[in-house]
Amino acid sequence: MTAVPILMYHSVTDRPAPGTRALSVPTAAFADQMAHLAAHGYNPIPFSSCLEDGMSLRSGRDAHERPVVITFDDGYADFHENALPVLERHGFAATLFVTTGWLADAGGDAAGRPLDRMLSWAQVAEAAAHGIEIGGHSHSHPQLDQLGDRALREELVRNRGLLEERLGRAVRTMAYPFGYSSARVRRMAREAGYDTACAVANRMAAGAADPLAVPRLTIRATTGPGTFARVVEGRDIPLIFLKDRALTRGYAVVRRTRYALRRTLVPQRDAPAGERS
Repeated sequence: MTAVPILMYHSVTDRPAPGTRALSVPTAAFADQMAHLAAHGYNPIPFSSCLEDGMSLRSGRDAHERPVVITFDDGYADFHENALPVLERHGFAATLFVTTGWLADAGGDAAGRPLDRMLSWAQVAEAAAHGIEIGGHSHSHPQLDQLGDRALREELVRNRGLLEERLGRAVRTMAYPFGYSSARVRRMAREAGYDTACAVANRMAAGAADPLAVPRLTIRATTGPGTFARVVEGRDIPLIFLKDRALTRGYAVVRRTRYALRRTLVPQRDAPAGERS
C-alpha cells in the first residue's frame, strides 16, 4: 500500500488571531506549498477518496499517482478568502471539516467560542459547490474524549445533521477537534453515521489504517519550504514531528486520567434520568 500524506491546515492568513497563530500559514507560503505539489506531480484527492471500502488505503498504482490529501479544520473565513482561490487555480481537491456552532451565521445553533472570523453557511455551500468535500468537526469544538456519552452523542449527531440539512448531501467523514479521540469516541462516531475520521498523530497514512483514526501531518506557520517538501515525501517524519508526538503521547495519558477521575467523582452527570441508579 502507498503511504499517503494527509496535510492538516487551519488558518491561511497573514494576520492570524492570537488563538490561531501557532497553526496558521501565511497566504504566500500556502500558495508556494500548493505550487510545490503541482510542480512535483502530486494529485490532491478528497479525504474520503483515500480510503477503499472504509478500511484500507488505496495504493497510488491502483487509484492515483502521488496522492496527497489537503484538509482544513474549523472553518475559518480565510479559507474562502485565501485558500479556496489557490486550490481552484490548481484544480485541487480538498476537504474542509466544519464546526457548525462556530459559523458566522449559526444563529440559534451558535455554540462554543470561535477563535477567529468564521465562514458563513453560504460560503460553506459555495465551497461544496466548487468541489470541496465537507466533513464534520463537532458542533462546539470540545475535547470529545472528555465528554460524557450523552453530550458526546449530541456533538456528533448535531454537527452531521446540520451539515446534511443545510448542504443537501451526505456527510460521512469528520475530524476530531484537537485530534483527541478514544475507543469510545470512535465507536460513537461510527454510531453517529461517520465512516471515516481524522486524528493527527503526525505520521503518514498507510496500510490497513483504522478508518476512524486516520493520521495527518500538521502544517503550521513555521513549516518552511524544505520541511514541507520532506513532509509530503514522507522523509524525516519522526524527526520533524518528534516534539509533537512526545507531547501527544504524554497528554493522552493526562486526558484518560482526567476523564476517569471525572467519571468517578460525578458518575451520573451525563446519564439520562431513566438510567441513573
